[in-house]
Amino acid sequence: MDVIVCIKQVPQTGEVKINPATNTLIREGVESIINPFDMYAIEEAVRLKERFNAKTTVITMGPPQAESALREALSLGIDDAILLSDKAFAGSDTWATSLVLATAIKKISKFDLVICGKQASDGDTAQVGPGIATHLLIPQATYVRKIDSIDLNKGTIVVERLLEDGYEILEIKLPCLITVVKEINEPRVPSLRGKMRAKSYPIKIWTHKDLELNEEEVGLKGSP
Repeated sequence: MDVIVCIKQVPQTGEVKINPATNTLIREGVESIINPFDMYAIEEAVRLKERFNAKTTVITMGPPQAESALREALSLGIDDAILLSDKAFAGSDTWATSLVLATAIKKISKFDLVICGKQASDGDTAQVGPGIATHLLIPQATYVRKIDSIDLNKGTIVVERLLEDGYEILEIKLPCLITVVKEINEPRVPSLRGKMRAKSYPIKIWTHKDLELNEEEVGLKGSP
């Protein structure tokens, strides 16, 4: 089983400032963390690794400093990490961001499940996960609070999806994408061994050229 987790590094503050010229977030001088909901996505991937001997890969799109978020994910038990970093990606909206992430997943090629946090704390749109699934042409389930079962022989996953007045149980064909809520698990803390491995792990860095994307498709130019 192959599991991919998409995460985002976000400002560690509720006081988000916007550049009036570009209408993008000002990140300089602001301490960053892994988006809180993405921590649950990481934890769920590690649990699937423990249950199914799954191979886990974490991906993020961002500036070079986003490497620290990937290393934190590695310290928690994720196997591999990829940073999508390019000046051409700067200013991407949710459409362009989901396109870049989906293209990276296509480049990886082998995957059964993509996991995202339900939304990012800086944008709060909850659009990137569904956008990735749309670009990949795979089924999706949002606001997942529990993975009931996975049948690799049948190629299906059964999840509980949180609703305003309860929940629904869905059986979905693999490969698919899910976005998770905080009710799904309790994130662990990194082990010393995990920290040591993460510190020296060689992280892949892919640009728009590596992904064979046109600059017009990404960044501000590719953001409707």
